[in-house]
This record gives sequence, C-alpha cells and structure tokens, in this order.
Amino acid sequence: MAVLLIGTLDTKGNEVAFVRDRLTAAAVPVLVLDAGVLGPPAIVADVPRERVFAAAGTTLATLQQVGERGQAVEAAARGAAQLARELHAAGQVDGVLGLGGSAGTTIATAAMRALPFGVPKLMVSTLASGQVRPYVGVRDIVMMPSVVDISGLNRISRTVLANAAGAMIGMVQAAPTRLRLSTPDDKPLLTATMFGVTTPCVEAARKIAEADGCEVLVFHATGVGGLTMESFIADGLVSGVLDLTTTELADELVGGVLSAGPDRLTAAALRGVPQVISLGALDMVNFGPPETVPEKFRGRRFYQHNPTVTLMRTTPEENDALGKEIAHKASAAKGPTAVLVPLRGVSAIDAEGKPFWWPEADAALFQSLRNWMSPQVNLIERDLHINDPAFAEAAARTLFVMMKKNSHR
Repeated sequence: MAVLLIGTLDTKGNEVAFVRDRLTAAAVPVLVLDAGVLGPPAIVADVPRERVFAAAGTTLATLQQVGERGQAVEAAARGAAQLARELHAAGQVDGVLGLGGSAGTTIATAAMRALPFGVPKLMVSTLASGQVRPYVGVRDIVMMPSVVDISGLNRISRTVLANAAGAMIGMVQAAPTRLRLSTPDDKPLLTATMFGVTTPCVEAARKIAEADGCEVLVFHATGVGGLTMESFIADGLVSGVLDLTTTELADELVGGVLSAGPDRLTAAALRGVPQVISLGALDMVNFGPPETVPEKFRGRRFYQHNPTVTLMRTTPEENDALGKEIAHKASAAKGPTAVLVPLRGVSAIDAEGKPFWWPEADAALFQSLRNWMSPQVNLIERDLHINDPAFAEAAARTLFVMMKKNSHR
C-alpha cells in the first residue's frame, strides 16, 4: 500500500520531491501523480499526466492546444478522482497527500473526495485558512495551511511540508489501529439527525438504540451535517436511519442558509436502508443575524434563537410543499420506510404557547403527507409532541422492527 502524492510537477515538482523523499525515508511507499499541464515535469511521475487526462476522457495534447487553464484543471480533477478510485479499489493506495494553490487544491481534493471515509487525506494548500467547504465537501479531509506560497523550498515551506509528511506517515502507519476502532464489536451502525429544538427526542432515541446494541452517529442538521450523513449511507456503512430532523429540506425550499441540497433524503431510499423519517424542525428556516434576512421575507414570523441565528416560521403553503416532497422521496424508497408524524408539534418552539405554534401550518404539512404518500410507506401518526419520550421510543422501536425484517430477506 502506498500514499498517492498529487501535485502539478511543472510548477511544484521540487516541493513534491521533498515530501516524497520524507515519506520514503520512513519506509512509506509513494505513488507520485502529475496533474500539471503547462511545462515539462520537474521530476518523473509514477502516474504521468497523460494517464491522468486519459482517465478524464481527453488528452494532454488536446488541452495544450486549447490553452484554457480552467478546462485543464477541471479535466485533471476528473482524471485524478477516477485514478484514485481505481488505485484504492485495487489495494494500491492507503492515503492521499496533495500540495498546491487553487488549481492543485481543486485537483487533489477531487481525488480525496472520491475515496471513502477513513482513508487518510491531507491537503497542504494556500487556501486552507479560508472557505474550504468546496474542497472538503463531506469527506474527512485535513486542510493544512501552507503559510507561504508553495513556490520554492525555504525554511518555512520545508517545515510545513515536513510536518505534512510526518502527519501522513503517522496516519498510514496507524491503519491497523484505525481499522480496529472503526468496527467496535460489529454493532449495527445507525445514523440520526438532530437540531437544538429536537435534542430531547434524538437523545432519547439514541439511548434506546444503544441499549439495544446499536452504535449511533448523530448529525447536526446544518446542511453539511445532512450531506455528511447521506454520504455515509451512500457508502454502505449504515444499517438503519433515524432521520428525525429534516429541517434542511425547509432551507432548501425557502432559501435558508442551512440547505443540504436537493438530494437530501435520498441515500437511504436508493440503497434500500431501513429508515424512519420524521418532521423535526420543519417549522423553521434558518438565517444569520437579523440584518441578513432577505427583504422579501419582511412581515414574516421570526424568532431570534441567538445573536447569530434568526429563525423564520414556515407557512401553510411551504409546509404543503414540504409534505409532498417528503412523501415522494419516501415513496421512492427501495427499502422499508416509515414516516412518523408528531401531531402536537415538530420542534421545541412549535408547541401550544410557544413562538412558532401555528396549528394551520402543521396541519398543512400533515395533510400533504396523507395526500401524497404511497401505501408502501408506513405513515404513523402519534398524538404526541416530537420531544415527548414516547415519540422517541416509537421512532426507535419502529426502526428496530424494520431492520429485523430486512435482515431476514
């Protein structure tokens, strides 16, 4: 097994060689991948650029003739990702380390995102101290600031690159320990979604699941949280899903800041993983401080959760649309699916006497589910609030029954 070391060898060849030599000195095998396109490589690559662009469905000559740098970077990213998948599937790669500026970061992190959770991924980048979500996505990528530009070896860059090599050496050499930690007694792995306003429900359900011999990963439904959970499910790591807090759907529909995108609530359906879906925090759309709320929402009902979080109540019309979306996604599921409805409120502030209590809005959500849900989905209504302990127990027990039936198929 080797570390896949990615860089543009026409501009970062000497720096890549420095890191390669640190890795090999520690008896860590290295495969150097050249993602450059402009000038000749400064060192010989194990995976030459011609192979990278061939994996992207193009050629080096074509890209050099076009002369469009953005197009070349995009192709290199596609090719590097494809080769990383192939090399890892063949058992030839145990970690990925990248060096670069904006282009190198785009290329190397594309390769990293193509690999599953647990494979060490380290990016030394000039962009690491800024907004890194486009590069990290939902993967376990370590972004390490290069401090100075990756342009020549000096006392600063040598220190940073040596530390990066040392970190990668430590991660790949810890693989046996990491594998033992990742499979504690082969317990079924469940995922759950939580928000502050659904914490009592999810915590109670988690404790029930753990007492029943499951391991539970709880994801904060902040956009990235939902996306990360979906990626774990898509990777085949999850036995069951307690998707109790689907609030990210409201942000996607209305335009809040915590959207998880249009594919939220699809991974379990596509893989046939048993899932219990509920309506946690669908009474709200999330914004930042009050001054960041778009002008078009003036006059709506708001609640100041804290100085940096402003919540906006969803309307009956929005809830009708949300119910239809959940029904369609649940109805398309390949595996056992239940939708659990808390008729007395969907969040801590959606209860009688609380700021977001609006029975007509909730009724629109519930009725929409009834209207659009396929008979194959178990639509369960409970005359309970979502944070009632009995609701949490119903969610957990419903999932256990579906998982047991699914395991006997």
